[in-house]
Amino acid sequence: MSDWNERTIGDVAAVFDGPHATPKKTTDGPWFLSISSLDQGRLRLTESAHLSEEDFTKWTRRVTPQEGDVLFSYETRLGDAALMPEGIRACLGRRMGLLRPKRDHVDPSFLLYAYLAPQFQAVINSRQIRGATVDRIPLVDLPSWPIRLPSLGEQKAICSVLGAVDDKIAVNERIAAACEALLQLRFAELGMADEPDDSQAVPLTDLITFNPKLKKPSAEEPVYVDMAALQTSRAGIPSWSRRAPKSGPRFMNGDTLMARITPCLENGKTGYVDFMGDEEIGLGSTEFIVMRSRPGVPSELSYFMARDARFRAHAIRNMAGTSGRQRVSAADASNYLVNDPDPTALGDFGQQASSAFAHMKSLEGESRTLATLRDTLLPQLMSGRLRVKDAEKFVEDQV
Repeated sequence: MSDWNERTIGDVAAVFDGPHATPKKTTDGPWFLSISSLDQGRLRLTESAHLSEEDFTKWTRRVTPQEGDVLFSYETRLGDAALMPEGIRACLGRRMGLLRPKRDHVDPSFLLYAYLAPQFQAVINSRQIRGATVDRIPLVDLPSWPIRLPSLGEQKAICSVLGAVDDKIAVNERIAAACEALLQLRFAELGMADEPDDSQAVPLTDLITFNPKLKKPSAEEPVYVDMAALQTSRAGIPSWSRRAPKSGPRFMNGDTLMARITPCLENGKTGYVDFMGDEEIGLGSTEFIVMRSRPGVPSELSYFMARDARFRAHAIRNMAGTSGRQRVSAADASNYLVNDPDPTALGDFGQQASSAFAHMKSLEGESRTLATLRDTLLPQLMSGRLRVKDAEKFVEDQV
């Protein structure tokens, strides 16, 4: 790394943070970026909220995020960051900061990769302030923290290699999102999202069961999914681990996991289970409800029902509990009428959904492999141990 120089964050970027408060969230308008928006180096707008134009003006008095800014969390989820894309109107939320690159010293994408690399992650770990409830980055000190950089030309070459992998992951995500959007239209054509006609209305429980009973998992440490793992779209399966929780709803492949608490239900957090063995039984957080299509009904129907705005509005109306942690029960969620779908149309939907979900799962698997490749190359390139030309040849064989 002889041609790499140690600089400070303040040498190569300006540091900003957002307001230390949370505005009222809305269903549309400018984006409100929170720590949930950060996902291992990527910005997830699907995990972000909106705010009003009036609040947007207030929340951007200090800084307005712009294309090329490196967004990061300075409390709780330390070390995560993402690059601000172009064409997005957004403000910073609580616990969010940004680095505005000085582009005559650092390429914005390289600054993101340098932030995520093990070398700077070690700096964060050693210099963070550890609190009784949350750890944090002292923003007043951050400009003095060291960071190593090569020449701008070398920065751009490294970004070209890593960016090729990230671009392919982004393409996969766009394809998966398009598949889901098309299936949403096919689901709407079934009429189940419409107000039910009295002559065609049937209880939703004729088609879907809620929290179906399953035997105890045989594995000592079964698959476990917690609330944080659920996404707001199919373009990303729930992450999972293996542990031995004392209790929780049981599920198997083909089931849908729907959030039953605020604000996750309003945000549409939902997960479709297709990542276990055929006979395997998993356990999950008590903060979601398991939905399973009845025999003869496409398993994917439960997923799109859980994602349906009218159904979620029904569930939200039936929430009970404290204002900060309201829940909906399986009984209240299932107390719902829908138009009985035409059997032929339902069968066609099932065939399309099954094929599309299989394709999305394949894309997700490829993206995970690519992410592993990127995470393997990142520390090698950022330390100078791997030459760009060697990395380029390796990436060409994989992408």
